[in-house]
Amino acid sequence: MRKGLIKGAAALLGLLAVSEAGGSAYFYRRTMKRNRLSVERTIKMSGTDWSRYAQMMQERKEYMMAQPHEEVWARSEDGLRLHAAYFPNHDSKKVAICLHGYTSQGMSDYIGLSGYYLKHGFAMLLPDARAHGQSEGEYVGFGCLDRHDLMGWIRWIIRKCGPDVEILLHGTSMGGATVLMASGLSLPSQVKGIVADCGFTSPKEVFTHVLHSMYHLPAFPMIQIASFVNRRKAGYGLDDCNAAREVRKAKVPILLIHGSEDGFVPCWMCDKIYENCASPKKKLIIEGAAHAESYYKAPETYEHALDELIGGIIK
Repeated sequence: MRKGLIKGAAALLGLLAVSEAGGSAYFYRRTMKRNRLSVERTIKMSGTDWSRYAQMMQERKEYMMAQPHEEVWARSEDGLRLHAAYFPNHDSKKVAICLHGYTSQGMSDYIGLSGYYLKHGFAMLLPDARAHGQSEGEYVGFGCLDRHDLMGWIRWIIRKCGPDVEILLHGTSMGGATVLMASGLSLPSQVKGIVADCGFTSPKEVFTHVLHSMYHLPAFPMIQIASFVNRRKAGYGLDDCNAAREVRKAKVPILLIHGSEDGFVPCWMCDKIYENCASPKKKLIIEGAAHAESYYKAPETYEHALDELIGGIIK
């Protein structure tokens, strides 16, 4: 009888282990691997209704694409060929490097803000993150790897525009996490400030939130298994780099922007990053805005915050 119970318990534990391993593998593949990424799935999960801004985005896109621009390429530290679009803007010495969100690409996320930056005399560099757009890569970097790719693009801009160039880093969602994670690195003096829109703290914390809130699943041990696998395959663990930790070393001014109704990257992550930030900082919460919706929900408020930041750091 007792042996039967032990065998039954062992079999049940074995089934649970197999189930957890299978669930973790499924979660990992659809989240981290390039060939499983889905723009439609990300939009659905984010909960933002982009259809209401279709006319504005179409007008901005027409203006943006009418400006001179070129495709450019760089090589990452681990040998990937990375792609970006560059809008020179009459030899401007002011450059905004703008980083897109998860499953997006450089030319997509800054259609709206292109009207602001180009009309304010900024050149724009719009990189495709590794494993996105035309950039190479099998595994998503989630800011942990992308921050080093960003350093390469910063060096590219300095070579292109000269040592007197003034650079603003602007990131949205995963791009927001990337610029915040980069704040802890030794940024060149040409980088004058950072704007992070709905950036998350770490892959571990945002995945935990998604599993709890959207799938109603426990994060343990799925996250731990995924982190172990990712370290072996992509070269980093899911909490190796955390924006809330990196900003403790930040030296340039940082503007944090977040929507109060962001269900994908919760607003408490913005609060946590703000509390830890060691450099001059400002936080703007756009009431009623969902994920990455802040600019479209309140463009004048958003642009005013940019004016205040830029006015204090760039000539």
